[in-house]
Amino acid sequence: MASLASVHRQLTASPAPRWFSALYGEEPARLQEERRRWVNLLTRFQETFPDFEEVALFSTPGRTEVGGNHTDHNQGRVLAAAVDRDVAVIAAPAADGEIILASEGYPSVRMNVGQLDARPTEKGTTPALVRGVCARMAQLGFIVGGFRAVMTSSVPKGSGLSSSAAFEVAVATILNHLYNDGRIPALTCAQIGQYAENVFFGKPCGLMDQTASAVGGFVSIDFADPQHPVVHQVAYDFSRSGYEVIIVETGGDHADLTDDYASIREDMQAVSAFFGKRVLREISREAVLEQLASLRKKVHDRAILRALHFFDDNQRVEEQVAALEANQFERFLRLVRESGRSSWMLLQNGYSTRKPQHQGIPLAQALSEILLGEQGAWRVHGGGFAGTIQAFVPVEKVREYVERMEAVFGKGSCYPVSIRQAGTIRLDTQDWS
Repeated sequence: MASLASVHRQLTASPAPRWFSALYGEEPARLQEERRRWVNLLTRFQETFPDFEEVALFSTPGRTEVGGNHTDHNQGRVLAAAVDRDVAVIAAPAADGEIILASEGYPSVRMNVGQLDARPTEKGTTPALVRGVCARMAQLGFIVGGFRAVMTSSVPKGSGLSSSAAFEVAVATILNHLYNDGRIPALTCAQIGQYAENVFFGKPCGLMDQTASAVGGFVSIDFADPQHPVVHQVAYDFSRSGYEVIIVETGGDHADLTDDYASIREDMQAVSAFFGKRVLREISREAVLEQLASLRKKVHDRAILRALHFFDDNQRVEEQVAALEANQFERFLRLVRESGRSSWMLLQNGYSTRKPQHQGIPLAQALSEILLGEQGAWRVHGGGFAGTIQAFVPVEKVREYVERMEAVFGKGSCYPVSIRQAGTIRLDTQDWS
């Protein structure tokens, strides 16, 4: 724990602590922005909880999906990465068993760690996530205690960077360090967050988002055994690539897409069921092609196309990891483009067939191809049907790309992000020199 006075000195000293550049890059304006953000957060803590004199600082990143679009729910592979947009937290333990969490822009959460049963009236709310994280930690035999915390997030909600996963992992990280000496592994923190979202919040999400936020850097995850996924942190320093990642919000109606998302899983599992299997990971691409004529008599063509996307994108994740670790970034970009085209043509999650007049995602992909050619890459980002695309843009073309895309999709529709090496982390115990 660090005193409020020492934290203030470090946050306002020149130069800034080394973790600033490690988390947020080297651009001076960005570092000043982050310094102000943390100083304001410290001031909020002092004003909100004046009885506490020592604190801990935490940062949990958002994430971006890079490969394996809609492969996880059929026990496939995914490639994701932590980004430099984060949930920042200042917290202190409280002996009274009360959790009071003041998150900027949201109502404060207040709950007692002695009351951890799921509450149907909390479904879909922030308190459900906090209660779910605490409940799962207690079930696993870890210590759960009260705390006071203030939080702010630079992960844009609705950007596809997974603000909810970052929040869940941040709460797990607070409890990990304040009460469990930081001994809970990052993957376990991710699984705790997923449990909270599935069981208490009521959203059947996978584990990719939480894992990328918890582990950091590029992370490949193999869900062949969903209870024991194999997580591999990819050895690649994106800061040396000469590229930036741009998330483009294409607009469109995000409501009522549940059936569209569900149709992907249903289609894929219809194909696996033809072979007497539960998920596509249990069969092969070759088997599907050999039985194609018979398969078409039982399932519709879109299901077959989506299955072919699964096989191809699942294999691409391995190839993307190999390309990054061999420092073959041009090959990696080619694979990202292939993944984008596969989602567009085979997976068909560029737009909802119920609203064919709204095709922001395909339009953004088409414009990206015109603007970047083979000097970059682009793909649907996340679930699809409406929302965001992801583009890898050469640094020297970022300004032009953003200007051209925002001219079409609106000011502020582009979110430049970088890949962050650190996952969820406690900062006041790091080297401040």
